[in-house]
Formats: sequence, structure tokens, C-alpha cells
Amino acid sequence: MRHSSIVRLGVALAASSLVLAACGGGGEETGGAPEGGTEAATTVKIGVMGDLTGENSGLVIPLRNAAQLAFEEYNATNPTTKIEMVEYDSQGVPEQATALAQQAINTDKIVGLVGPAFSGESRQVGPILDEGKIPSVTASATGPALAENGWKYWHRIVGNDVTQGGAVADYMTRALATKNTFVIHDNQEYSKGVADVVAKTLKDGGVTVETDVIDPQGSDYASTVNKVKAAAPDAIFYGGYYAQAGRLLKQLRDGGVETQFVSGDGSLDAGLAKGAGGGNADGAVVSCPCLIDPTGKAGPASKKLADAYKAKFNASTAIYSGEGYDAATAFIDAIKAGKTDAESINEYFKTIDVPGVTKQIKFAENGEPAASDVYVYLFKGDAYTLLG
Repeated sequence: MRHSSIVRLGVALAASSLVLAACGGGGEETGGAPEGGTEAATTVKIGVMGDLTGENSGLVIPLRNAAQLAFEEYNATNPTTKIEMVEYDSQGVPEQATALAQQAINTDKIVGLVGPAFSGESRQVGPILDEGKIPSVTASATGPALAENGWKYWHRIVGNDVTQGGAVADYMTRALATKNTFVIHDNQEYSKGVADVVAKTLKDGGVTVETDVIDPQGSDYASTVNKVKAAAPDAIFYGGYYAQAGRLLKQLRDGGVETQFVSGDGSLDAGLAKGAGGGNADGAVVSCPCLIDPTGKAGPASKKLADAYKAKFNASTAIYSGEGYDAATAFIDAIKAGKTDAESINEYFKTIDVPGVTKQIKFAENGEPAASDVYVYLFKGDAYTLLG
């Protein structure tokens, strides 16, 4: 594997009190009072929602697995209140996610949700969770506008695309010395958001930027390839997910375009290289406001997660594993503090301030994480490595 380039860009966000939440769902008793008159054991349900079987499920399965690991580790301590994890496979489709959210609230009676995973489904599900008074913590939805809706029950553990896009544009200007960039996206919520920030930041820095939009359901990107060839840029940025990014990159390389390819966190999966084929992803630079550390080099907490994840799933931690674990930890910490219904969990989140694997778990008033870092990775083959 070629040596990876990592740029860590700390972005501190102001932390402040969350809005006091209203009443929400509660847990259910699962057993009678044990001998000695102690309190009966209870179980609460926490959902995990995202694309678990669709074409971009590689971005969600690692965070789902890590959340499951965190809940199982907690339950193994034999607490008074245990956690049952309920999966909701939205396949990344907003309409599917909304129906699942209604089921989670009205039928399953969850007290919290890890997710939704993608920005588009988050935008549709956010109002439903807010009306149902169910706190959520997404480990991967990075759309900046999600924090601007006034939702009182929404939180995220990962930095947004204003942070990521600005950092990537800065990297492209400084490290890649780009003077002429072609920015492409597929017009989905996340894709357009991060691409727009990159394009604006580059333009503000004096870089010439041309743009184009592809169809996420399409397979022939010849028109875009021809536009890129005509523009002759020294860098390409793609905002979108790895399934489409792989197809686009393959067609660019097949069309003779060898320009430096850069993308955001939606492309940080081995599926990018597999979709591009034939080593076409070699040298591709992909950013992420997430810590991917299968070797545990970032510290003891990261190593502990990497070792436990490997033992449980026979796989290395991947994109959003750490953030999925931290999102689950937020709920676990609330429940440990005796907050076992949705309302009290949400209220607890306004003062939570505990160490996580990827960052200090602490939320600003609008649900954003109090701080975030952005990392930049270099592909070789179908793998990437975090160094530094």
C-alpha cells in the first residue's frame, strides 16, 4: 500500500445548552421484581436506521456493527436497564425511512435512534422524530442544513459538510496546488451540499471552477466525461456516494482523463476502487470528518474498539465505526444516569460531556458536535490507511 496522506483539521464549534425537550417514549418492563425487593429489570429499545442492504450499505454497516458492539458490552455488565437494538433498513431511501420512523415510534416504542445515516433521509425523518419526541444521534449524516431546522431532538456526532468541504478545498489548494477544478455531484442532499461548499471555497480562493451534475440512477456519464476533457482541469472533486463515484471514475479513466480525483466521505469505501476497476482508484484522495483507525494508533480507546470489533465481526473498523460507537455511547451514558425514557434522555444530552473514541461527546444547542476533525486519505488498491 502506498503511504497515505492525512490532513487533520480541527474545527472547534461553540458548545451551548440544548433546548429542554418535552415528553417522549419509555421503556418496558421485562421481568418481575427479583428476590430481596430490588427494582425490576427493564429493557428499552434504541433503533439504528440507515442503508443496510442497498448499494451504499458499506457506509452504514460499520457504524451499525459498532453500535451493536457498544450495546452488547453495556448489557454484559448486567445493568438494571438493558438495551435492545432495533434495526431499520431504509436502504438510504427517504420515503422508506419515513415509514420506518413511524413504525419505530408508534409500534416499536423506541426511546432513541442512532441515525438516520444519510442526509436525505435525515431531512425527511427529522420532523417525524421531533414530533414524536424521540432523540436521535446520527453518526454519519453531514448535511449542514440539518442543524438549521430548529429540531429539538436531533443531534450528530460527526462534523458537517461546511467543515469538511472547507477543509478539503483548503487541502486541494495547498497540497494539490489546484488552479482549475471541475466539481461534480449527483444532486442528492449530501452530494450537492458538500460539492457546493468545495466549489464556493475554491472560487473564493481564486481557483477556476466548472461544475456538472450526474444522475445517481444513471450508468452512462459520457456527457460529463466530455465536459471534463474539454475543461482540462488539474483536479476533479466529486460529491456523492461510492457506488456512483466508482462508475464515474472508471469512465473518466477509460476516457483518458488521468486528473487527480478527490471526493468526500460518501466515497470512503472499498466499493470506490471496486467500481472504478483496474486500479483506477489508485491515488484518489478522499476526505472524512471521521476517525478510521483499525490499528488503534490514535489512542487506547481507539485500540480497544478496534480489537473488540475485530473479535466480534472478524473485520477491521471502517468508516463511521468510531462514530457509531460514540453515538451508542451517548445513549448508554444517559441510561446509566437513570434516564430511561425519551424525554429524560434528550434532556440529558444538553449537558453530556464524556470522552468518546473519536472525540469528546458533547453537543451544541443546535445538535452539532462541539468539535470535529477532518482527515484526508489516499487510496491504493481497494484499501486506505490512517497514519499519523
